[in-house]
Amino acid sequence: MRILVHDFLKAAAQRCPGKTALICQDATCTFEALDAASDRVACQLQRDGIVRGDRVAIFWNNSIELVIATFGILKAGAVFLVLNPGLKKDKLAYILHDCGVRAVFTPPASENMIAGINADLLLPKLSEIVAQPHAVPADPGLIDEDLCTIIYTSGSTGQPKGVMLTHRNMANTAWAISTYLENTPDDVILCALPLSFDYGLYQVITGARVGFTVLLEASFAFPFQVLKDVQKWRVTGFPGVPTIFATILQMTPIEGVDLSTIRYLTNTAAVLPHSHILRLQELLPGAKIFSMYGLTECTRVCYLDPALINEKVGSVGKAMPNSEIYLVDDNGNRLPNGSTGKLVLRGANVMRGYWGKPAETARLLREGEIPGEMVMHSGDVFRTDEEGFLYFQGRNDDIFKCKGEKVSPREIEDVLHASPLIAEAAVVGTPDPIDGMAVKAVVVPRPGATLTEQDVRKICRAQLESHLVPKFVEIRNELPKTDSGKVKKTGLA
Repeated sequence: MRILVHDFLKAAAQRCPGKTALICQDATCTFEALDAASDRVACQLQRDGIVRGDRVAIFWNNSIELVIATFGILKAGAVFLVLNPGLKKDKLAYILHDCGVRAVFTPPASENMIAGINADLLLPKLSEIVAQPHAVPADPGLIDEDLCTIIYTSGSTGQPKGVMLTHRNMANTAWAISTYLENTPDDVILCALPLSFDYGLYQVITGARVGFTVLLEASFAFPFQVLKDVQKWRVTGFPGVPTIFATILQMTPIEGVDLSTIRYLTNTAAVLPHSHILRLQELLPGAKIFSMYGLTECTRVCYLDPALINEKVGSVGKAMPNSEIYLVDDNGNRLPNGSTGKLVLRGANVMRGYWGKPAETARLLREGEIPGEMVMHSGDVFRTDEEGFLYFQGRNDDIFKCKGEKVSPREIEDVLHASPLIAEAAVVGTPDPIDGMAVKAVVVPRPGATLTEQDVRKICRAQLESHLVPKFVEIRNELPKTDSGKVKKTGLA
């Protein structure tokens, strides 16, 4: 049976037209209104010559407008990209060029930035499009193997890679997540995560599938206000990352805010320390805590049954519904429970590949035990206990996550190496109680240069997003090297 992601919205609009789909800054939007507005967007795109498979980007903060544009792009038969509005111009230009984006939705405040890259990409103002008379877009003839979205994620080379996800990928994942979270139409789910982050995006996709309400926050920059909104709108589900939960715990006791409606918390991006889990259980005794693990290339890998969170300390559980996980040794042989090895995942959630990067795709996607089936060799190292529960040990390369965002050390090193003040630089992740992992830069000044920690951060801040700016800086006379002359990062963290 064909299932397309935008069909979730159309079904919800027919099933519960007047129900609130989105809340954002006290504005609300029903499923019926969201469906109608996205129809108008689709019609505009088709009039502008957008056809099946074209890529259309959305360069916008979390907002109702962003969600309208997302579903409108899908209804036109195109592939959507949600791009973080914090992107610097060079990286934004790279992404738009890399996958051949045909058009961009952006608010008026960002139009000059897009125009500075390619003014022909700018679409009419979204407010003008949704004000047009209602019309139904032409059927683009999609099947569920067509691409739905491309999500750009950092790679070991420092250049972002476009993760291609089909309608089948996303529909299966939305079903699986909503199944183990036991979502119902009565849920109200907080989303303070950027929709450019797959974890945030799936709150909206799953909301359309189940018919629940999503409370969209611009960010978690003002935590007390977000918690007041949780109380006001009687939020039942709270997806977060370790940074968010650490911030909440630093605020305790939280005076004057009732969080008792929350029935579950979910965590991914980095392991949530068990000490934080214990404190969250004290703060929210009625809430289940789901510890999860995921990769953009498959969205979600596994989750731990909340009933076992104090028994299987540090575990991220077992495979989510309709997927299988196993560990292999360096030769690709399956390992029994109780072993340590590299994670392999098979299932309908595994990406199609990296856009325009067949060699990198081939390293990750390889033929499995069933001839012709491609399975994902993540390279991440896990151990399993005798019951098959997974425990994350480390990544196979030096990519890590800070504040829920992937960090490519090479990207930061390139910026530092370009400075006339710096001779050498090495960037590593270091454990941090707030960010999960924090960025640390170890630098060697050029001869005769005066360099301070503040200088290093200033250099990065001018060219990189905030999560890539080093939290820790160490200035040395030299960097450790291997016999072959490569920088030896072991121990720098």
